[in-house]
Amino acid sequence: RTVNKMKRLGLDLPLSDLSFKEGDKKTRPAFSIDWIQNKLLAPGALDGLNTEARAILLGMVNTGYRPSEGQGLLRDQIRLDHAVPHISIEPVGRQLKSQYSKRKIPLLGVSLEAFKQFPDGFPRYRDSAGLSNTVNKYLRTNGLLESDGHSMYSLRHSFEDRMLRAGVDERIRRDVFGHALNRERYGGGADLEMVRDLLKPLAL
Repeated sequence: RTVNKMKRLGLDLPLSDLSFKEGDKKTRPAFSIDWIQNKLLAPGALDGLNTEARAILLGMVNTGYRPSEGQGLLRDQIRLDHAVPHISIEPVGRQLKSQYSKRKIPLLGVSLEAFKQFPDGFPRYRDSAGLSNTVNKYLRTNGLLESDGHSMYSLRHSFEDRMLRAGVDERIRRDVFGHALNRERYGGGADLEMVRDLLKPLAL
């Protein structure tokens, strides 16, 4: 249609009057803090899930990483002996979603404990596409989804909600999440110590 108009071809295009109606984009709901604490983190709630999938899931709680980012972490990217234990999401052997996805995230609470169990990463899922299906099936079967719209990925949404409620600056939230910023990034941003101190009060 654009070429027809610019070149003044005068063609009668059968689909020229059609357009796609943009509907409301569905947003995946976030887990409530109460649900995470009293359902997902309840004693024994995740015992039936294989240990690597369980650790990746728990790692999401206080980092908000994408499941694919967690399962792809290698030993050198899991830095538990650092002054601020953290993970470093890097394009090692794989491509990241965007240039902003490269980042470091402090490990706190249940996420830190999960990574202590797997300091070398998760070989079972490193090159597998079955992680989300496995976790979501387990959560659904065991009544651990807060609604039909919830999924494993809802932990990422929950983490951002918790940062927002805690008043964490937008620049820092976007840096932690690996999102673009709607303005130029000046300086190096917050260091690991500062991010850890901001996230500590909201860690579960």
